[in-house]
Amino acid sequence: MTVSNAAGQHTLRERNLALVAKEIFAAPEPLSRASIAGLTGLTRATVSSLVDLLVDAQIVSELAPVVSRKAGRPAVPLTPAAGTYFGVGLEVNVSHLGGIVVDLTGNVLAELITPGDFRGSDPAAVMAQLGTMAVALVDEASKAVHQPRRQAPRVAGVNLALPGLVDPNKSSLRVAPNLGWKDLDPVDTTPISSALSEALGYGVEIAIGNEANFGGLAQIASSGLSTFIYVSAEVGIGSAIVLDRDVFLGRRGWSGELGHVKVDPNGPECTCGSRGCLEQYAGLAALLRGTGLPMDASVDDLVEKLKINDEVAGQVIQRAGLALGSALSDFINLIDIHMVVLGGVYQALSPYLIPVVEESLKAHVLSAQWSEFQVLESAVGSGAAVLGAATDVTRAVYESPASWITEQDD
Repeated sequence: MTVSNAAGQHTLRERNLALVAKEIFAAPEPLSRASIAGLTGLTRATVSSLVDLLVDAQIVSELAPVVSRKAGRPAVPLTPAAGTYFGVGLEVNVSHLGGIVVDLTGNVLAELITPGDFRGSDPAAVMAQLGTMAVALVDEASKAVHQPRRQAPRVAGVNLALPGLVDPNKSSLRVAPNLGWKDLDPVDTTPISSALSEALGYGVEIAIGNEANFGGLAQIASSGLSTFIYVSAEVGIGSAIVLDRDVFLGRRGWSGELGHVKVDPNGPECTCGSRGCLEQYAGLAALLRGTGLPMDASVDDLVEKLKINDEVAGQVIQRAGLALGSALSDFINLIDIHMVVLGGVYQALSPYLIPVVEESLKAHVLSAQWSEFQVLESAVGSGAAVLGAATDVTRAVYESPASWITEQDD
């Protein structure tokens, strides 16, 4: 019975720690211990004890006391700690490798994008390259926050964003058609883990996730939107379904494969083995091919053609927008979400795509005459996947702070 009570008390403390931490991290302005007690219903003594643990663990920082006109002690504002825990986000996409490091405040401390062609690449070689990148990024971030006599920052974890079907329960990639990768398991990320462990002196957990889902998380943090469809376009097209600030993954975590929604059953063959998929009409490769640009051209080259009213480029965008609108109409008819955020290469193309997509939605969504559609340009852009991946790591720190507190129970 004694063991049961101890376990119960321990679980309660963990829950209360998380409750207090979430209040501090969600607050638009720094909170005091007294205000947290009022928000949570916990006693001031309990809040003070929990805050002390969070401060000692460098999850929360105390600002200078604020003297009030009322009697009593000055209030000590509390804020997320800066430069103490790092979230690392990495990405493999067809045209680039990316990496970023953020701290608990959301500050970007280091970032890097390396262009390349990773179609048909060797996963082991790419993981080794990412390991080197991760070490360099963490080193740069550590130098950016270094202060004398301060405990060294700790890497809380690494999220790897990949453009394909990812099983979040096993943190494994099933297939990434545009990379030509299949069955990438956590063991395959060992080069990243080994490089970081050697550099840092401790092990770092690495998880794999879908790049569009991570991109959706970045939109939540940057724009404050709560329910929307995020579309991430590069060579392929992925999407995230965000409901009340949470990404809807589906039973196996495979939701949001917008790029493989069939637009025309007799259309061109897709890398997935099917025919007429959306990405064959609206993916970057399809857009470049349609306008006669080389495959190593950028979206900026396409935008330049659109700026001078190039007729062929205009026709290609019209075709892409109609196809994208048709595919999104199927989504909206099924899930009843009327806000769409366009990211990746679509960010630069938004002024040309949005009017076409909106017209297509009005024509194909059953509820159109009673609804208003919002198709928005992403506020994050091409770095959304790595940013969302990194902030997902730091979010886990303050949502489960007990994992990072080493104090022993009495």
